[in-house]
Amino acid sequence: MGLAKTEMFTDQQNEIALFAKVFGHPARVSILQYLFKINSCICGDLVNQIGLAQPTISQHLKELKHLGLIKGNVEGTSVCYCIHTENWIKMKETMLQFLNQDISKIEDCC
Repeated sequence: MGLAKTEMFTDQQNEIALFAKVFGHPARVSILQYLFKINSCICGDLVNQIGLAQPTISQHLKELKHLGLIKGNVEGTSVCYCIHTENWIKMKETMLQFLNQDISKIEDCC
């Protein structure tokens, strides 16, 4: 299997693909929904809330943090996670611009 060749695409196209990937797993969607619901979180709460093993939750948190949609602060032996508001707004703007393309201008050619 070859490389993804992401350098062939624009930064925006790569960014949209990364956002789509993060929403491509229901555990990450569930984590984001839970963080919005309580507006902060300790990782152990996520294990109890979502019902997945701690290493699995940690991997999903790592993906969300890598993309910048969440941020975390160390509090003792726990890490408290929350939505990264500025990055969330930027992601929404990028995705809305992509999703709101005017399909009515496209003629049915198929």
